[in-house]
Amino acid sequence: MEIEAKRWGFRGKQELNAASASTVRGYLNQIIARINKDNSSSVIRLGHGDPSHFPSFKTTPAAEDAIVDALRSAKHNCYAPSAGVLPARRAIADYLNRDLPCKLSPDDVYLTSGCTQAIEVAINVLSRPGANILLPRPGFPYYESCSAYNHLEVRHYDLLPEKGWEVDLDAVESIADENTVALVIINPGNPCGNVYSYEQLHKVAETARKLGILVISDEAYDNLAFGSTRYVPMRVLGSTMPVLTLGSISKRWIVPGWRLGWIVTSDPNGILKKSGVIDSIAEFLNISSDPATFIQAATPQILENTKEDFFSKIISTLRECADICYNRIEEIPSLTCPKKPEGSMFVMVKLNLSMLEDINDDMDFCLKLAEEESVIVLPGIAVRLKNWLRITFAIEPSLLQEGLGRIKGFCQRHAKKQ
Repeated sequence: MEIEAKRWGFRGKQELNAASASTVRGYLNQIIARINKDNSSSVIRLGHGDPSHFPSFKTTPAAEDAIVDALRSAKHNCYAPSAGVLPARRAIADYLNRDLPCKLSPDDVYLTSGCTQAIEVAINVLSRPGANILLPRPGFPYYESCSAYNHLEVRHYDLLPEKGWEVDLDAVESIADENTVALVIINPGNPCGNVYSYEQLHKVAETARKLGILVISDEAYDNLAFGSTRYVPMRVLGSTMPVLTLGSISKRWIVPGWRLGWIVTSDPNGILKKSGVIDSIAEFLNISSDPATFIQAATPQILENTKEDFFSKIISTLRECADICYNRIEEIPSLTCPKKPEGSMFVMVKLNLSMLEDINDDMDFCLKLAEEESVIVLPGIAVRLKNWLRITFAIEPSLLQEGLGRIKGFCQRHAKKQ
């Protein structure tokens, strides 16, 4: 029966359209849609950080056994506490306590559905009318999306490619004001592949303390460092200013689909408690979803039983892939890589448009590359750096070689005639 036409009192939320379009997935979906289905070449995806599909990046059997044990015990089919089950929180605190001057307790750990939900928690808790947050450029665009949805003003500070993607601290001080709530750093770097030294982190901490703001340290790629700079977590400087550490098992254990993450408070001076941030985190988790209980229950066994040789193998493979990526890019005159990646799974590459014909900008480059070569890379505009590219090197080395070879051929075909 046809319903009589009338005015209905509901409609879609327009803010979601803009927030979704500016995410990594939003850009990649546009590019993937341009793949020529008549092209017999296989699609090579160098646009996102999920290497779990590839044989060289399989998770450890210890993690799989932990999941099976938790499921078969039949003890974890129930709801979990909103902050997470205590054994998992205790195990994560112990895991993160290595080399910390001020030790974490389970009460400092809150479990989330991956690092993505940890970002949502942090942004929701800190947003208030008139407030602003300082985000890196380039960075991870989910922060912008969450901030926009929560009406939290975004102010960008630059990472400096000529200085190995260091934080431009002069810019940080110039854009901060009395309404600034936090500064976000991502270490190891997504999308730049950089790793901050202790000295750099100390300067960031001193600047945050001077400004009276906390640091949100996104450590989704923690310990995935394979260059000359030793990885140091921001929480070692928690006595200088409060730190919210965001992390997960997704990247280091190569299990992004398991959706187990955390937000951890490092604040020996009790500033977050006095300001109400701790209470707000707990209150937000009371009205949001939790990671699956059996995944939480498996966490202690995952953390305790994973052997060092698994991590060493992943680091070795990432180092090999980073070398391949950097060396092959060096062969392409129209692409410039300012710094060899030392961590995470990505590298930023500058697009030299003056050397290319019929390429308008980075998005145009990516769309035509997908159509002609069936290779997917992320345009720099997605991470707020126009006319750059973010390339993922965490795939099977042979596929990486082939993908970069196709990019080289594409650039040669589109090269301006001398």
